[in-house]
Amino acid sequence: MDPNKNSITSLDDIIFEKRNKEYGAYFLRKNYSKYLKRAAIYGVGASLLILGGAWGFNTFIAPNLEKDDIEVVDIDLSALEEEVDEEEPPPPPPPPEEEPPPPPPEIKQVQFLPPEPKADEEVEIEEPPPTLEEVEKAVISNEDVEGEEVVDVFTPPPPPPPAVTKPAGLGKPKEEEIFTAVEQQPEFPGGTSEMYKYIGNNIKYPAAAQRANVSGRVFVKFVVEKDGSIGKIDVLKGIGFGCDEEAIRVIKSMPKWNPGRQNGKNVRVWFTMPVFYQLE
Repeated sequence: MDPNKNSITSLDDIIFEKRNKEYGAYFLRKNYSKYLKRAAIYGVGASLLILGGAWGFNTFIAPNLEKDDIEVVDIDLSALEEEVDEEEPPPPPPPPEEEPPPPPPEIKQVQFLPPEPKADEEVEIEEPPPTLEEVEKAVISNEDVEGEEVVDVFTPPPPPPPAVTKPAGLGKPKEEEIFTAVEQQPEFPGGTSEMYKYIGNNIKYPAAAQRANVSGRVFVKFVVEKDGSIGKIDVLKGIGFGCDEEAIRVIKSMPKWNPGRQNGKNVRVWFTMPVFYQLE
C-alpha cells in the first residue's frame, strides 16, 4: 500500500482509482449523500410549513369568519304545483285530411266504327279465280285476253354473254396472315439453348457501345416464314449505339427454323426474343 495516500479512502476513490475522475459520474457519486440530506431537509421543512399554515388557519382565522352573511330563503312550491295541476293540457290537433289521389291522365282515343252498307249502294260481286286447267294453257297476265291456247309455257333463257378474251384487272393478292400463337410454335434447330449459343458465338459488341459503357437488352420481333426462313424484323425496344443493328444482323444470319404449324399446315408466325449485351 502506498504510504503517501490518505488512510481514509472511500469506495468511489477505489472504483475510480485508474479512471477519469473529471467525468460526471465520479462527481455525482461523491456528492450524492450530501444532496440527499439537503433534499430531505427541504422536504421536511416544506411539510412542516404546510401543516403549520393549516393549523393556524383553522385555529385563528376560521372561528372569526361571520356566519350571518349567508341568507337562506325558503320558497313555497306548493302554490305553483296547484296552478300547474289546474291547467289542463290542450287537446291534440285533428289529423290532416287526406287529399284524394289525382285522376289518371287521359289516353288519346280515336273512334272507329265498321262501315255499314247503305241501302241504295250496290254490292260488287267478286269473280272467282281461274282454275288450274285454265292457268296451265294460258300465260299469266294482269288482264284476260282471248286468244290461242299455249301448249308450252316455258320461256327459253337468254343467250349466254360473250366470252371474255382479256383478263380482268385483278388487284394484288392479299398477304398471308401472320399468326402470333399457333398449335406448334416455330423453333430454332436444337432448341432455345442452341439459339442463344449461336447468338453468343456470332454477335459482335459495337465499339461505340463499349466506349460508352452501354449494356442491356434489345427486344426484337421477327417473322418465321412457312419454309423456316427469317422474314420481317422489327426492333421493339433498343439501346442504341449500334446494338440494335447488330442484333438484326445476327438474327438475319440464322439458319432456317422449324416452322410453326396450324391445322396441320405450315404458317407464318411472329416470334419475339431479347438479345443481351453485357460488358465483362
